[in-house]
Amino acid sequence: MTPVSTGAGELGRPLAVVPPGERGSTRIADRVVAKIASQAAREAIGTLPPDADRPSASVVVHHEVAHVRVHLELGYPCDIGARCRTVRHQVVERVSTLAGMHVPEVVVQVERLHLDAALGAAQGGTR
Repeated sequence: MTPVSTGAGELGRPLAVVPPGERGSTRIADRVVAKIASQAAREAIGTLPPDADRPSASVVVHHEVAHVRVHLELGYPCDIGARCRTVRHQVVERVSTLAGMHVPEVVVQVERLHLDAALGAAQGGTR
Protein backbone atom coordinates (compact mmCIF):
# COMPACT_ATOMS: atom_id res chain seq x y z
CA MET A 1 0.00 0.00 0.00
CA THR A 2 1.38 3.43 -0.93
CA PRO A 3 1.20 6.25 1.56
CA VAL A 4 -1.00 9.22 0.68
CA SER A 5 0.65 12.60 1.00
CA THR A 6 -1.19 15.22 3.00
CA GLY A 7 0.82 18.01 1.42
CA ALA A 8 1.77 19.49 4.79
CA GLY A 9 5.48 18.79 4.43
CA GLU A 10 5.52 19.78 0.76
CA LEU A 11 4.75 23.45 1.48
CA GLY A 12 8.05 23.99 3.23
CA ARG A 13 10.13 22.94 0.22
CA PRO A 14 11.35 25.68 -2.12
CA LEU A 15 9.90 25.54 -5.63
CA ALA A 16 12.26 24.74 -8.45
CA VAL A 17 12.90 27.71 -10.72
CA VAL A 18 12.24 26.85 -14.36
CA PRO A 19 13.99 28.99 -16.96
CA PRO A 20 11.57 31.12 -19.04
CA GLY A 21 12.38 29.29 -22.28
CA GLU A 22 11.27 25.98 -20.77
CA ARG A 23 7.98 27.11 -19.18
CA GLY A 24 5.86 26.68 -22.31
CA SER A 25 4.04 29.18 -24.44
CA THR A 26 0.70 30.85 -24.84
CA ARG A 27 -1.10 30.66 -28.16
CA ILE A 28 -3.97 33.00 -28.91
CA ALA A 29 -6.39 31.57 -31.47
CA ASP A 30 -7.01 33.49 -34.68
CA ARG A 31 -10.72 33.78 -33.86
CA VAL A 32 -9.88 35.50 -30.56
CA VAL A 33 -7.71 38.04 -32.38
CA ALA A 34 -10.55 38.50 -34.90
CA LYS A 35 -12.94 39.31 -32.05
CA ILE A 36 -10.50 41.86 -30.67
CA ALA A 37 -10.14 43.42 -34.13
CA SER A 38 -13.89 43.59 -34.80
CA GLN A 39 -14.54 45.18 -31.39
CA ALA A 40 -11.74 47.70 -32.02
CA ALA A 41 -13.33 48.58 -35.38
CA ARG A 42 -16.69 49.03 -33.64
CA GLU A 43 -15.09 51.39 -31.11
CA ALA A 44 -13.41 53.35 -33.91
CA ILE A 45 -16.50 53.99 -36.04
CA GLY A 46 -18.73 54.96 -33.12
CA THR A 47 -22.46 55.10 -33.78
CA LEU A 48 -23.62 52.76 -36.51
CA PRO A 49 -26.44 53.61 -38.92
CA PRO A 50 -29.71 52.02 -37.72
CA ASP A 51 -29.76 49.15 -40.23
CA ALA A 52 -25.97 48.52 -40.40
CA ASP A 53 -24.33 45.24 -39.48
CA ARG A 54 -21.64 45.21 -36.82
CA PRO A 55 -18.05 45.18 -38.09
CA SER A 56 -16.50 41.76 -38.57
CA ALA A 57 -12.89 40.72 -38.98
CA SER A 58 -10.86 37.83 -40.26
CA VAL A 59 -7.32 37.26 -39.08
CA VAL A 60 -4.35 35.12 -40.04
CA VAL A 61 -1.68 34.83 -37.35
CA HIS A 62 1.78 33.51 -38.13
CA HIS A 63 4.65 33.73 -35.59
CA GLU A 64 2.98 36.46 -33.48
CA VAL A 65 2.24 38.57 -36.57
CA ALA A 66 -1.45 39.23 -37.28
CA HIS A 67 -2.73 40.10 -40.74
CA VAL A 68 -6.21 41.58 -40.30
CA ARG A 69 -9.11 42.19 -42.69
CA VAL A 70 -12.05 44.21 -41.35
CA HIS A 71 -15.48 44.36 -43.04
CA LEU A 72 -17.73 47.25 -42.07
CA GLU A 73 -20.62 49.46 -43.08
CA LEU A 74 -20.58 53.24 -42.77
CA GLY A 75 -23.07 56.06 -42.75
CA TYR A 76 -22.95 58.36 -45.76
CA PRO A 77 -21.98 61.10 -46.32
CA CYS A 78 -18.72 60.86 -44.38
CA ASP A 79 -14.99 61.08 -44.98
CA ILE A 80 -14.50 57.41 -45.84
CA GLY A 81 -10.70 57.61 -45.97
CA ALA A 82 -10.47 59.24 -42.54
CA ARG A 83 -12.87 56.69 -41.03
CA CYS A 84 -10.82 53.80 -42.47
CA ARG A 85 -7.58 55.34 -41.12
CA THR A 86 -9.17 55.60 -37.68
CA VAL A 87 -10.27 51.95 -37.85
CA ARG A 88 -6.78 50.81 -38.93
CA HIS A 89 -5.12 52.75 -36.11
CA GLN A 90 -7.54 51.44 -33.46
CA VAL A 91 -7.24 47.82 -34.64
CA VAL A 92 -3.43 47.96 -34.62
CA GLU A 93 -3.38 49.53 -31.15
CA ARG A 94 -5.89 47.12 -29.56
CA VAL A 95 -4.49 43.91 -31.09
CA SER A 96 -0.95 44.96 -30.15
CA THR A 97 -1.96 45.84 -26.60
CA LEU A 98 -4.37 42.99 -25.82
CA ALA A 99 -2.81 40.12 -27.77
CA GLY A 100 0.82 41.27 -27.87
CA MET A 101 1.02 40.78 -31.62
CA HIS A 102 2.62 42.82 -34.37
CA VAL A 103 0.05 44.02 -36.94
CA PRO A 104 1.79 45.05 -40.18
CA GLU A 105 -1.43 45.54 -42.15
CA VAL A 106 -5.12 46.08 -41.62
CA VAL A 107 -7.25 45.85 -44.75
CA VAL A 108 -10.50 47.77 -44.28
CA GLN A 109 -13.25 46.74 -46.65
CA VAL A 110 -16.32 48.99 -46.71
CA GLU A 111 -19.17 46.65 -47.61
CA ARG A 112 -22.00 49.15 -47.70
CA LEU A 113 -22.75 52.85 -47.29
CA HIS A 114 -25.99 53.83 -45.54
CA LEU A 115 -27.49 57.10 -46.70
CA ASP A 116 -28.35 59.41 -43.80
CA ALA A 117 -32.14 59.21 -43.29
CA ALA A 118 -32.56 63.01 -43.26
CA LEU A 119 -30.57 63.37 -46.48
CA GLY A 120 -32.46 60.53 -48.12
CA ALA A 121 -35.83 62.05 -47.24
CA ALA A 122 -34.73 65.45 -48.58
CA GLN A 123 -33.77 63.82 -51.89
CA GLY A 124 -37.03 61.86 -52.08
CA GLY A 125 -35.49 58.41 -51.50
CA THR A 126 -35.53 55.98 -48.65
CA ARG A 127 -32.07 54.45 -49.26
